Amino acid sequence: MSRKGNCLDNAPIESFFHLYKTELLSNRPLCWDIQELTRLSRDCIHFFNYERISLKTKGMTPVEYRNHALLA
Repeated sequence: MSRKGNCLDNAPIESFFHLYKTELLSNRPLCWDIQELTRLSRDCIHFFNYERISLKTKGMTPVEYRNHALLA
C-alpha cells in the first residue's frame, strides 16, 4: 500500500480484491467457519494464478506468462 495521496500503487491490488470478491463471494451462501473460507480462498487464488487465462498475457495464465518472461 502506498502513502496517502498516491493511489497508483494501490490499483493492482484493488483490482485483484475486486475480482476476488465478485468471483468468490457472489451467489454463494455465507461461510459458517474459517476453514471453509480458507479453503474457498485457496481455491480461488489457485484458479487466479494457474488456470485463468487473460488476453493481456497473450492467452497464458499468470504463472505461464511470468515463466515465459523470465526465460526471455
